[in-house]
Amino acid sequence: MNDLKKIIYCCIIILTPVLSFAQKSTTSNFSFVDTAKLWGNTGNKVCVKDLQVTGTKQTKVYIVYREIQFKKGDSIVLADLYKELEQARFQVYNTTLFNEVKFELIALDAANVHINVQVLERWYLYPVPQFKWIDRNFNEWYRTYKASLSRVNYGIKFVHYNLSGRRDQLRIYFINGYTRNVSFSYTAPYSNKKLTEGFTIGGGYLQKRELSIKTNSNDSLLFYPSDSAVKAKADFVYKSWYVHAGYTIRRGFFTKHIFGAAYSYIKIADSVIDKRYNPNYFGDSVSSKGLFDLNYRLQYANVDNGSYPLKGKTAFVALQKRGLGFTGGVNMFMVEAGWNRYYDLGKKWYGIAQVFGSIKLPFDQAYINQRGFGYGENYLRGLEYYVIDGVATALIKSTIKKKLLSVNIPFKYFPKLLTKIPITVFAKTFTDVGYAYTKKKYDTNLNNRLLYSGGFGIDILTLYDINLRIEYSFNQLGEKGLFLHNQSGF
Repeated sequence: MNDLKKIIYCCIIILTPVLSFAQKSTTSNFSFVDTAKLWGNTGNKVCVKDLQVTGTKQTKVYIVYREIQFKKGDSIVLADLYKELEQARFQVYNTTLFNEVKFELIALDAANVHINVQVLERWYLYPVPQFKWIDRNFNEWYRTYKASLSRVNYGIKFVHYNLSGRRDQLRIYFINGYTRNVSFSYTAPYSNKKLTEGFTIGGGYLQKRELSIKTNSNDSLLFYPSDSAVKAKADFVYKSWYVHAGYTIRRGFFTKHIFGAAYSYIKIADSVIDKRYNPNYFGDSVSSKGLFDLNYRLQYANVDNGSYPLKGKTAFVALQKRGLGFTGGVNMFMVEAGWNRYYDLGKKWYGIAQVFGSIKLPFDQAYINQRGFGYGENYLRGLEYYVIDGVATALIKSTIKKKLLSVNIPFKYFPKLLTKIPITVFAKTFTDVGYAYTKKKYDTNLNNRLLYSGGFGIDILTLYDINLRIEYSFNQLGEKGLFLHNQSGF
């Protein structure tokens, strides 16, 4: 009951100021002018006599045109007109360059229309102070390490999301604290005249004061050094530098091919590979290793909102080859695939079905190649505290949710940049099922068995793709608790 009280209390704290100052949204994403003129259409098509984009300042206007599936002079089936406008708006909004995207259709006569695309650009430049726990997620940092400030990183992240107006991103990190990280990356999704090809480059240097070296029988990470007093004064036990480059092809709107190559050099404390700890860390008895990776990813996405989809579908297939050999050491060949389907069930109800799977060959892998569940977004809700290693994994997630609230808070301080702050709240219930296979010599409590969990919670969405998820989950072990997750677009 204490956890239930916490989730109710969190909801009240978050929603009270929203409900006090918010007003319901009356602004549509579409407006239609003089559409009565179209009633006299004797054919079944209308011509786009003119197509204009307004509101761009930093963004090159042809970047917006690139995301619209029709152009000036095209004909559109009259019955499909609204669907085509809606699809185009989704595609422009999913560039993540704009806070608002609106389409205005003006009927010039029975057979010709003018379409105006109105956009409100986001703020693209962020020198953002960084303060973040070093653990896998907030829940582990808060419960296991009592929200210790000694286990945080601090520094600054400099990001420009639209450097030249072509949706190119520059990221520079200067991080200190429990770990150190200096890195940069530059991504240009449109590097040719046809806007169908792009590239990315990057590199960095990383140091850590502790290193996860093994997963124990209770599916928790073991660290080196293990003594917390030693950790606070420890020198860096993990050092690495890395470079990477990538090439992308996106000729249409929904499918993207991504090719990548990376090299990293890792040096760990010599004692890590001692028999007392984990001689299989790199797969052989060495304390340093150069890793060469080749990657390919086929990605499909056709959804209404890339950051928080309510309808549409996404899918991907990814291949990775690590190392120059086929067995021993860090050599690995991995195949991953995923499929997500988002359903609009009507009356503000929505459903989600998600399937993910991966396999790594050969099955006898070095420890650094054995990550299964428990990292990033690849976990079962309700099992966040566990690390479940595996060379073959399968995961199915299902969610049913209901939109409870959608309001706009007036914001008058920066009218050219922002006129309102949207707040949307969903209530949800969910179930997850997963399985992680590993060889018996690495077997732990949650490997090689069917896993399942469930729960309920709320999602709170606002500007810049910020999504706060408050979830009360329970699992097959009889455990239950409150879990917090957040996602940010900057």
